[in-house]
Amino acid sequence: MTLLLLAGTGEAKAIATRLRKEGIAATASLAGASRAPAPLDIPTRSGGFGGEAAFRAYLSGHAITAVLDATHPFADRISQRTARVCAGLGMPYCQVLRPPWTPGPGDDWTLIDREEEAAAHIAPGATVFLATGRQTLHRFANLSSCTVISRQINIPDTPFPFPNGRFLPGNPPFSERQEYDLFKSLGVDWLVAKNAGGPTPRTKLDAARRLGLRVALINRPPQPEARRVETVEDALMWVRSL
Repeated sequence: MTLLLLAGTGEAKAIATRLRKEGIAATASLAGASRAPAPLDIPTRSGGFGGEAAFRAYLSGHAITAVLDATHPFADRISQRTARVCAGLGMPYCQVLRPPWTPGPGDDWTLIDREEEAAAHIAPGATVFLATGRQTLHRFANLSSCTVISRQINIPDTPFPFPNGRFLPGNPPFSERQEYDLFKSLGVDWLVAKNAGGPTPRTKLDAARRLGLRVALINRPPQPEARRVETVEDALMWVRSL
């Protein structure tokens, strides 16, 4: 067996380490969204495959026999394509998808399906902190009456895409205390985030609760109809069963 691990999450990093320790032949693939991704413990390629046909050719050309998809919950196009190609090839596929966050006492969340919907809930003049990444930043251009702060791991070389915003560098993970102090110092009124799930990224939501901030939380996109597990251990059990 030769496994292809679609990586880019903490779960993928942990899985890669375990695969190496157990001597399971595997290659990891990173989408290349981050300029300096953390190294993995198995051979790793970076960058897209060049479309569905090219991905199918890669699987065949590298004698891949199974695919474990541990990409981000919002990497839906990758997951949908991979599940579709594997189904067509009759190749085992499994998605590692951590549970989504749910609100608790003291949380003030507004659930939205698209980034553009945030403006309908945020009052003019608010200071808005975007923890949503770089690829969808342009979708917040309708927050023209607000001050927008977008945290990025890698600050782009180009100017902020609309005049009322700025970039803020930041390299996760962030503790709840760090997030609390940051939001307080910036005078944040609204936090906008994706419902990524997981304990470490949740610290920003816990800090928002303590500060009484309102949160616009973007719902996850539809996921593929395929085999799915939630934890690293369950993912490894699936690999061992092949």
